[in-house]
Amino acid sequence: MHKQNFKIILSFLLILTSNFIFSQKKFTIVLDAGHGGSDHGANRTYSDIGRVAEKDITLAITLKVGAMLEKNRDFKVIYTRKIDEYPSLSDRTNLANRSKADLFVSIHCNSSQRPTAYGTETYVQGPNQNNENLEVAKRENDVIFLDEKDKQIFGSYNPDSPESLIALKLQQSKYLESSLLLGGLVEDNFVNKDKRFSRGVFQKNLHVLRMNAMPSVLIETGFINHPEESHYIASDKGQTEIAESIYNAIIDYKKAVDRKSGGSMAVRKPEPEKPAEVPLKNDFRILLMSSPTKYNENDPALKGLNYILTLKENGQYKYYYAVTNMASVKDINLKTAKDAGFRNAFAVGFMPNQRISMGYYTIEVYAGDKLNGNSYILQNLKDVERNKDNGVFYYTYGKVYTLEDAVKLQKELEAKGVKNTVIQKVYK
Repeated sequence: MHKQNFKIILSFLLILTSNFIFSQKKFTIVLDAGHGGSDHGANRTYSDIGRVAEKDITLAITLKVGAMLEKNRDFKVIYTRKIDEYPSLSDRTNLANRSKADLFVSIHCNSSQRPTAYGTETYVQGPNQNNENLEVAKRENDVIFLDEKDKQIFGSYNPDSPESLIALKLQQSKYLESSLLLGGLVEDNFVNKDKRFSRGVFQKNLHVLRMNAMPSVLIETGFINHPEESHYIASDKGQTEIAESIYNAIIDYKKAVDRKSGGSMAVRKPEPEKPAEVPLKNDFRILLMSSPTKYNENDPALKGLNYILTLKENGQYKYYYAVTNMASVKDINLKTAKDAGFRNAFAVGFMPNQRISMGYYTIEVYAGDKLNGNSYILQNLKDVERNKDNGVFYYTYGKVYTLEDAVKLQKELEAKGVKNTVIQKVYK
């Protein structure tokens, strides 16, 4: 009798334990295949493989990642789309928030006017601390006005408004650390497993990420306009490798989360909210190298890195990569530079809007043989100064007293068609 009662009690306890285990919340991940429907995203036609459209590649990779995750009972996978349709940006983020998702992963392909641009990038949400209106932010945000729902929700949002940036920073700061962790794992897998070139992890203000109440990343899996890379990301082999790298990063991310919280089966107490990362007083750029040689953008010497600021001092051209006033992003930028091959790179602080005490900044618009009076530069710019040094003619324009004003002047010249200029620091 006692033995029978013991068996009944044991069976009851096993049922309770089983119910407890299986009632634990699964790790919910929302997979977002970028673009879709009438929004083709980046696209290009090649003679051998035909038209390569971003919306098709992102869907194929997303479905492969989802299929891998669905084999693991610890995960619940939600898709923003599984067919060729366009969910609005608000539909995508609302779905993730309503589902109380633990992670949001948006998969995209990159594009550039430069056919030599290649490599992977991962973006996490963050205000544009230095007011650089980068092309990737423009491209992903442009689709915001595709439907009326997005106009209503995002229409009043001003990315240049200090109030908007402060609100975004407060909303997203607690997810930044986790997003950076996943982004780093993804890019590491692309480099170490797939032997691809990683352009790094960046913090940018992207609408598809900013409304998410969870760690979120946007993965640019490669450049459609790069002939070799587009063939890779359009192939089943390439898509499978990319999907496996993203899948493994998610698995490693969840293991890290479980270790931090005491295990996936542990009853998790809410952790105290960490204070938001405080911006540093200085902006930080990564000094890649100094050289007497002037390199234009896309030069192989820059190893595929973008967002380069070239500053000429005492006859030397100094090449700086990226800019941020967030310590975590500074560290990521430094790692990206070293991974690209600049092993001696280091971070240099710049005090914002600091007026140069002795001297000024000017823009070197040309260096080489003497320009004739019909040159585009001399025809379109007044008060260009000319100097000759060791047989080389140097033409400079303008005089400002802060680096920020010099960057602004440089962009104004670029808008006029004067490209490949260099900011020069003149001591007097």
